[in-house]
Amino acid sequence: MSWTTPADLRTQLQRLWERGEILASLVTGESLFPRRLTLKRPTSTEIAEHFSEVRVWIESLRKMTCCRLEMREFKYRLFGTNTLPHEIWIDSVEDALSLIGKQREVARFTALVAMTRQQQPELLDWLAKKPQRALELAEEWQRLLAIVAWLKAHPRPGVYLRQVDIPGIHSKFIEYHRGVLSELLDLVLPAEAIDFTASGVNQFARRYGFLEKPLCIRFRVLDRAHALLPAVGEQDISLDAASFARLNPKLSRVFITENEINFLAFPNVKYSLIIFGAGYGFEMLRKATWLENCRIYYWGDIDTHGFAILDQLRSQFEQVESFLMDRATLLAFEAQWGIETKPTRHELSRLTPEEKALYDDLRDNRLRKNLRLEQEHIGFEWVKAALAALA
Repeated sequence: MSWTTPADLRTQLQRLWERGEILASLVTGESLFPRRLTLKRPTSTEIAEHFSEVRVWIESLRKMTCCRLEMREFKYRLFGTNTLPHEIWIDSVEDALSLIGKQREVARFTALVAMTRQQQPELLDWLAKKPQRALELAEEWQRLLAIVAWLKAHPRPGVYLRQVDIPGIHSKFIEYHRGVLSELLDLVLPAEAIDFTASGVNQFARRYGFLEKPLCIRFRVLDRAHALLPAVGEQDISLDAASFARLNPKLSRVFITENEINFLAFPNVKYSLIIFGAGYGFEMLRKATWLENCRIYYWGDIDTHGFAILDQLRSQFEQVESFLMDRATLLAFEAQWGIETKPTRHELSRLTPEEKALYDDLRDNRLRKNLRLEQEHIGFEWVKAALAALA
């Protein structure tokens, strides 16, 4: 039978709860109750054919003490006049909570609302829009409000997160909650305290005026005649992006590789250096204008993401050439072929015709499904031969 059962009534209220409407009403003051619930009743035919089941159904609804059941008389040829449920109502939020067993959660949420109204009333709208999220953060809410209050008192503080001095709060807590803190801070801080060009959790520090950990570029000069530290042997150097940009190495070629061992083992090459790459992150190289006068070679994996990174790098340096990312290299090391777990399918506009043909073959699985050749599987004799050809 499709008649509304007590479980169905609870489900209707549970949906209200899951959508956050019940909790939101505790913030906004909007009244959701009394509320009539959907009630599917037996038809005349069903009453005639299942009269005993109908009586059991009526009794099950009568036992729901938190509901107000409105009855109506109906006349039937076989059974005479009978009283059947016509409407069912929930008269108060307390009755609704009793039916779905959410009294404890509401008590916690009510405490959050009171705390917020007292300390940061601008955030009441956020509580009304995201009450379920607020409940998830109930244990941390007081600390989140303390961070909001601190930043209101110290807009764009110009310190590292580690230097924020709030009792009981450490920088890891702030870093972990950057997402929700961004939502809260955007509501309470004045526009001049927010850098709207910075977005996402990774740019939290810049958005709200904290100092950022310097981005470092790791590189090796491959020509000893141009070593930055002439008296030192092997040199694996890391500089912040600003210092790297100020270099004047008097070199003509730059190699970029994504694999650390390839970076460390890369052969000596005259007038050259090699950079340990950063996947899709090349913004740190943007200010190094001296790179514009260098031939730049990118050595990545022969897979769809390798070509996507090459394509992105060319958006900053048009002169970038691929290194060992060609069909001959791929076929020479067929025994080392692997599987790319999550290939990209995007169109890439900055590849050469030869690169695009290989990329399309990889993307469209024309050689083998999700094929990749990782750069560390290419033999170093092959690498030396390719470098000799460049020279």
